Amino acid sequence: MTLKKLLVLVGLLIVTAVVLAACGGATATSAPVVVDPTEAPAVTEAPTAVPTVDPAEAIKPIFAASGHADAAALAFTDWDEADPKEVPVSCAKCHTSAGYQDFIADGKVDAAVPAGPSGTLECATCHNDTAQAMTSVTFPSGIVVENLGPEAICMTCHQGRQSKVSVDKKITDFAVTDVDAVVAPIKDADGKDVFFTFPNVHYFAAGGTLYGGQVKMGYEYEGKLYDAKTQHVGGFDTCLGCHDSHSLEVKVEACSECHEGVVAVEDLKNIREPSSVQDYDGDGDAAEGVAFEIAGLQETLLASIQAYAKEVAGKGITYDTATHPYWFVDEDGDGKPDQKDGKAVAYNAFTARLMKATYNYQVSVKDPGAFAHGGKYIIELLVDSIEDINASEKLTTKFDATTLTREDTGHFNGARETWRHWDFDADGNPVYTVEAACAKCHSGSALPMVLAGETIPEAGVPAGNGLMCLTCHDGANFPALIAGKEVTMPSGKSVSFGEGEASNLCIECHQGRTSKMTIDKKIEQFAAADKLDEVVAPITVDGKEVKFSFSNAHYLGIAAMWFGTDAQGFYEYEGKTYVGTNPHVVVNDKPGCVGCHDAHTGAPDEESCKACHGEVAVDDIRGMSSTGDYNGNGDTAEGIRSEYRALRDVLYVELQKYAKTTAGTGITYNPDVYPYWFVDANGDDKADEVDGKTVAYSSWTPRLMKAAYNFNFMRKNPGAGVHNGKYAIQILIDSIEDLGGDVTKYVRP
Repeated sequence: MTLKKLLVLVGLLIVTAVVLAACGGATATSAPVVVDPTEAPAVTEAPTAVPTVDPAEAIKPIFAASGHADAAALAFTDWDEADPKEVPVSCAKCHTSAGYQDFIADGKVDAAVPAGPSGTLECATCHNDTAQAMTSVTFPSGIVVENLGPEAICMTCHQGRQSKVSVDKKITDFAVTDVDAVVAPIKDADGKDVFFTFPNVHYFAAGGTLYGGQVKMGYEYEGKLYDAKTQHVGGFDTCLGCHDSHSLEVKVEACSECHEGVVAVEDLKNIREPSSVQDYDGDGDAAEGVAFEIAGLQETLLASIQAYAKEVAGKGITYDTATHPYWFVDEDGDGKPDQKDGKAVAYNAFTARLMKATYNYQVSVKDPGAFAHGGKYIIELLVDSIEDINASEKLTTKFDATTLTREDTGHFNGARETWRHWDFDADGNPVYTVEAACAKCHSGSALPMVLAGETIPEAGVPAGNGLMCLTCHDGANFPALIAGKEVTMPSGKSVSFGEGEASNLCIECHQGRTSKMTIDKKIEQFAAADKLDEVVAPITVDGKEVKFSFSNAHYLGIAAMWFGTDAQGFYEYEGKTYVGTNPHVVVNDKPGCVGCHDAHTGAPDEESCKACHGEVAVDDIRGMSSTGDYNGNGDTAEGIRSEYRALRDVLYVELQKYAKTTAGTGITYNPDVYPYWFVDANGDDKADEVDGKTVAYSSWTPRLMKAAYNFNFMRKNPGAGVHNGKYAIQILIDSIEDLGGDVTKYVRP
């Protein structure tokens, strides 16, 4: 069943329930009563008639009290004194019922609409066949969001009227070359002056906030990633999920089912989820509601804007949220607009940098529910604006933007490649869909499917902004966790922290994606098992050329390290024995990951480490059983991390030596750029380039592949020393030895 059909069905059920209730109420169906035929039937009284109520009529007074029907509101009276007395085409779409219906018919308003009381919205505005059939919305950026339900009706207007696209176009139209120079007027086709004026995003642009970076309502700075559509629990992730469609009121009672202390709309500002742990505005309070974090950032941005306007643009500025065009000249710095001929003087000294920052400030202010609709997106915009405006070399009164926090920890950092990699397809078209092969760990919705024995849809799942509560918690028994089961590793081996243990959920993803078995199968596929030092040639599979390419174990494969040879994620060499599962004591009565790490932030619990290891930094810890001079430098007191990292450095040198002398092509490694290994013909440890692009390494021998695989997997395991240091050391020493390196001075555990 499609989402739309489901919503229609739910709507019909609700209407049916209302009608039944109005008619006296429906009783629950019960098992038939067996009556003894020898008994006389009981006498029942005739039912008392209950007057029926038309649901539509019951809704009318509720709608009449809403903002959409407020005939006295400026949204509907602003044109009453206009000449002519009409709502122009550019405004009629959302400020008149006739204009809205005209727009949704063919995407444009054909004529101005007479001003007056008829301008308010009415039942027919939304309750018509065209509106009910809408499934997509085009935002001011030109980006179309499709596969929508009834929320499409709302977001056709609640989307704002500007975007990053329009702000950039304005800057381009004025041919700005210096972002800190006050932009001079240009001439239009008729020779008249056109000024570099402020672009107002407009009011209540909740749809733009909700969809965040997906529709680019805010001014997004180059080189930055931004959260996409805000994630929330099912049923409460659309306009109508959280707002009554007629009164427009927030469904506070529904909010209170999950959010403690919420009894009124104002209480929503105090909400703070475990996924929001940072002190974004730098005021030292990481427990205040997200709404107050945003308020703190708004205050900082406004102060930065005012300092910049005075010092760089050369003219003081102030903001008035209730008066168009909102930004005014304030030369004396009293916080009030300067007056000329009895009128406030609109700000007229914008630079491109100032325009971007003031626009984002307005975006954050004009959606009073931004903290709920897209709080993290707004935080990202505000922090970036503060950072950019204070980056001006011409500004002397600077705010230290490093005191702010833009992003959350990895599991909840929606502005990170981990979650944003699937926003666009290979041609740059927006898709915001995580492919099935990656969805289990790179979406918030697929892991529960896998754990329930379901198959991830072939088409993938919607991209999100990180994990969600129901990724790990059992919704039916919240806050209980989904029962952790035995986990199958890429090698085919099964590992576990114990029946039902929470840490089993962690290693469903933190396990890597390849194993020793992967490498061995690849070598076998290319018939290269007995040609360890020969560069492997391509083969033909189904008529296509297949190259012997590098196998990436993926990131943070903690389980492969923790369980050692019991997981066999690393390449273990024949004839060698290896350490199995890390025998570390159970910490905080929680085996594995969650014993040592905060379950939400992932931060290590260093205080618990000190209980046994004393006042020693985690990186310097060396267990009593680790007595060998593993890296051969004569220091048997240094931390295990130092021991294995020294060996890792040696392995890298041996890899480069072998690649140059045996494979015949120099090699270099970049941990941040896929596929990590690149050609380095001149030995400067930098990737060679052809036509401006780095050249991926392709001269692989089986022996080089094994060692490079282990090196990369080790680099992707930053906590190897703690998770299973002795296993890491064994893998490194064996890899060095296999490449021909001298390991006689090392001590292999």
